[in-house]
Amino acid sequence: MASSTTAVNQVIGQVRGLIRTMRPRQWVKNGFIFVALVFDRKLFQPEYLLATIAGFALFSLAASTVYLINDVVDIDADRAHPTKRNRPLPSGQLSKTVAIGAAVSLPLIVLPLSFLLRPSFGFVVAGYLLLQLAYSFQLKHIVILDVMAIAAGFVLRVVAGVVLVDVLRFSPWLYVFTTGMALFLGFGKRRQELDMLKDSPGSQSRAILEQYSITLLDELLVICVAMSLLTYSLYTFSSEGLPSNNAMMLTIPFVIYGFFRYLYLIHVRGEGHAPDEVILHDRPMQITVGLWGLAAVLILYVSG
Repeated sequence: MASSTTAVNQVIGQVRGLIRTMRPRQWVKNGFIFVALVFDRKLFQPEYLLATIAGFALFSLAASTVYLINDVVDIDADRAHPTKRNRPLPSGQLSKTVAIGAAVSLPLIVLPLSFLLRPSFGFVVAGYLLLQLAYSFQLKHIVILDVMAIAAGFVLRVVAGVVLVDVLRFSPWLYVFTTGMALFLGFGKRRQELDMLKDSPGSQSRAILEQYSITLLDELLVICVAMSLLTYSLYTFSSEGLPSNNAMMLTIPFVIYGFFRYLYLIHVRGEGHAPDEVILHDRPMQITVGLWGLAAVLILYVSG
């Protein structure tokens, strides 16, 4: 009886560890797939809404595949990291065999369903997985390209939404804005990792950080903020399909505050190493994103 109870507890522990390693809390980043649905004014069309929700679920499982692969590849380095050593794989809660099995099985489910949902969506998901494999095994070790690969992943999320809703009014400026914002988040994360590890013995666990400096990352952050604010502003008054009264420009202050708030969290509060956690825990950021989304929807669907 005791042995069966132990076996059940071990299985439960493995399942919990697997779910944690799949990082469902980070699925919030896959919300970028809804950008095309909202900004192409198809939010209330059931056909496209359901397709985008299905795409979100499939993309989230694809992202979880990447998280599993990353943690398997980095298991030794994570054991030397001051916080990542508590993750299920490096801590021993999750078996490496189970993680590898899940990483192999998920694409066998996700890819066929993605192509079934829409062939073009399937190709985007396949491209995302290939990009992330390249990141896990090579690009993450190349300075600058490591963050550019992360940014490309965000852009592919937007592209995934675009191919699902047959866009008519989606502006290319939103691709550029997404790129700038993703680079900003990526370099912000690198800055926080470098700042957190510079005085720690675990700093050797991420060799790529040795190729960055706080000064360089601060300069890159400034460039990314300028790029993002400029391209978003250009979108609000120069894109076709927006209300002719230029009301979309009213959303610019929310975007400005969001970037400034994030810089404040990085430089003053010492946060920013996990963008998804900032969104989930920082109340001013949550309010800002909520107000921006509400304003955009009202302008696009009511005033337009």
